[in-house]
Amino acid sequence: MAGLIVLAVIALFILFVAAKTIRIIPQARAGVVERLGRYSRTLNPGLTIVVPFIDKVKPLIDLREQVITFAPQPVITEDNLVVQIDTVLYFTITDPKSVTYEVANPLQAIEQLTVTTLRNVIGGMTLEDALTSRDNINSQLRVVLDEATGRWGIRIARVELKSIDPPGSIQEAMEKQMRAERDRRATILQAEGVKQSQILTAQGDQQSAVLRAQGEREAAILRAEGEARAIQTVFTAIHEGRPDRELLSYQYLQMLPKLADGQASKVFVIPSEFTQALGGLGSAIGSAIGGPVPPAPPAPPADNGRAAEPDGPRALPEPPKPTDPPAA
Repeated sequence: MAGLIVLAVIALFILFVAAKTIRIIPQARAGVVERLGRYSRTLNPGLTIVVPFIDKVKPLIDLREQVITFAPQPVITEDNLVVQIDTVLYFTITDPKSVTYEVANPLQAIEQLTVTTLRNVIGGMTLEDALTSRDNINSQLRVVLDEATGRWGIRIARVELKSIDPPGSIQEAMEKQMRAERDRRATILQAEGVKQSQILTAQGDQQSAVLRAQGEREAAILRAEGEARAIQTVFTAIHEGRPDRELLSYQYLQMLPKLADGQASKVFVIPSEFTQALGGLGSAIGSAIGGPVPPAPPAPPADNGRAAEPDGPRALPEPPKPTDPPAA
């Protein structure tokens, strides 16, 4: 019985020694081995063997990219305004030995270095520059932090400013300023729109007036050309037909009612050519029936020695009054 207990104890000891001897390191992890209290080597991912009770494996170190968020820190800008800045940091451990022995608390060291660097960078900027220059601030922070943490075996991948919160009174003033700026831009845009509308309307009226005038001119030219062609056609037809005096007299008599037709015609004036037209018409009728042709009446003498105007209107002579018959 005692032999079985001894064998069981020996088996447990062997298992314990084997567990301390054989170590499996996961992927993206690293282990630092200390032999008798001094750094010996760095364990890479995979199966490895260590000497139990002599070699000590420290806690495994994560080699993946890590992110850490720092609490908002008060920072004074160049124009003496206190703003709260929240920072996000992305870093990767590149050297497990350096991160183990060069710095006691890597995260606290990175946080304090970030705060001091951020105050130096923001302290040389105004609030407006800080709000509009985040990319520049991120670049400066990354360069400074990467240079300082390089000897710790840490590489700073990115630094981002998550938020920049000015005081409430400053935020209200900025909102009022932005509202006034938007109102000003809206007023300017509205005025520009009205200006462009008036300009376009004036140009449209001008072009419309020009086109209307050109249309009226072309219409007048065409109308005048039409009238000229009509007159030319009538003139040519008259000369080719060779009208005699009697036909012209008859046409003249037909035009007399049209000359007297009108709303404002109160007095019917018979021109001096009326008697000549009647004489010509009588001659034509006499020739048609074969009778003697009466002579045309002579033209009335001109007054005061002046020649009679052929085209002037003349009133008809009053007919003679009938004489009373002799008494029986």
